[in-house]
Amino acid sequence: MIETDTGTGSHGLMDIEAVQKALNRSRASIYRYANTDPTCLNPAYNPQRLNPELRLRKDDPLLFHPNEVARFATEVLKIKQVMIEVREVPPTPTQELLQAILLELQTIHQLLKARY
Repeated sequence: MIETDTGTGSHGLMDIEAVQKALNRSRASIYRYANTDPTCLNPAYNPQRLNPELRLRKDDPLLFHPNEVARFATEVLKIKQVMIEVREVPPTPTQELLQAILLELQTIHQLLKARY
């Protein structure tokens, strides 16, 4: 079973640790499986590798779509039964505070917009 926790910033994508846990492999082996190239930011799709989502910068973390992890598990690693379960993570106090700040700023913006 492949499980992934979706937070507000991850959009349901899995980081290296989540892939490692889902596939029951070491962190080093996940990096060996990943379709990365030191000379190319986003290499072409490779069906024999674990293809990460597109990155904008070299220092962006590798993120994987759960369907890609499932495809890799069944087609390349030959894991027979793969089930993807996406769970919503409850917001953290920091996320709740940031949401409240955003709402307040939007209210202020609307009030200023209506005034002028």
